[in-house]
Amino acid sequence: MSESGSTYAAAGVDIEAGDRAVELMKEWVKKASRPEVVGGLGGFAGLFDASALARYQRPLLASATDGVGTKVDIARRMGVYDTIGRDLVGMVVDDLVVCGAEPLFMTDYICVGKVYPERVAAIVKGIAEGCTLAGCALVGGETAEHPGLLGADDFDVAGAGTGVVEADRVLGADRIRTGDAVIAMASSGLHSNGYSLVRHVLFDRAGWALDRDVPELGRTLGEELLEPTRIYSLDCLALTRTTEVHAFSHITGGGLANNLARVIPEGLGAVVDRSTWTPGAIFQLVGEAGSVERLELEKTLNMGVGMMAVVPADSVDVALTTLADRGVEAWVSGEITERTAGDTEVVTLTGDHAG
Repeated sequence: MSESGSTYAAAGVDIEAGDRAVELMKEWVKKASRPEVVGGLGGFAGLFDASALARYQRPLLASATDGVGTKVDIARRMGVYDTIGRDLVGMVVDDLVVCGAEPLFMTDYICVGKVYPERVAAIVKGIAEGCTLAGCALVGGETAEHPGLLGADDFDVAGAGTGVVEADRVLGADRIRTGDAVIAMASSGLHSNGYSLVRHVLFDRAGWALDRDVPELGRTLGEELLEPTRIYSLDCLALTRTTEVHAFSHITGGGLANNLARVIPEGLGAVVDRSTWTPGAIFQLVGEAGSVERLELEKTLNMGVGMMAVVPADSVDVALTTLADRGVEAWVSGEITERTAGDTEVVTLTGDHAG
């Protein structure tokens, strides 16, 4: 008795499904473009016309890469795949803009246990929508099927982005001065960080279900946990055009204090007053459900602040007006101070949250 030869499909890889996924995602990728993009989807590499950089005196390219961590588990369990891509874009482009760079283009990597074309296309739809919100192009990507390593419903996403900034306009620690104001920009919720803690607390310890209606949130737990990351890149770039900005800090894993400390120069510190804002209900719920101490919450979650800007004191009014006009809730949360010798704490959080 003879046996037929092994095939790629028999090993679990469906090339036809992959081709179908590419066809479904094309319409979304087409919407996430810029004039500098050359060619379309389907080539081995994305092309971007670098002659557009000729207007710069000394263009510096900025690069960033990231993923969305265990938030993908929420998307999988909810069966909702068209928002996680916006999280991915936010994590990448808002790292780029911290140095003042304009995001130009992104590529993505989607790894799945089994290619379900509609599911992959939905993920790419979210990425394309995020790129549109960020003002950058989605020039290509890769979808990889890993049967035997991932379950049929398992997936992960990652992406890389490239931006550009004029050399003499790079933002960062060297621009910050004593007396500068620290402006906080509200987050849309948890964004894409700390989900390992959140899942452990709400699912494993509290036993909550994703379809649980939570009055404090005004919606189900699952809907809250899938709220897309706010994308600040165009808002931050608008600030750099309307007033003087010394630095930005993207508040991601590690919390507010640790991320703000990354842009504070040696010898200076920042004092941030918690009483200037009230974190969203989800942060209090996580703390209460898991008896999580405030310090642990603050070093894991963004606590309601997704981005911070350090500006001269005389730029505050224009900065707040610019952000308000763009629909971004923002406020002065602290200031830059001198740090005394021996003081190892770069960012000091004071007061208690309002409300």
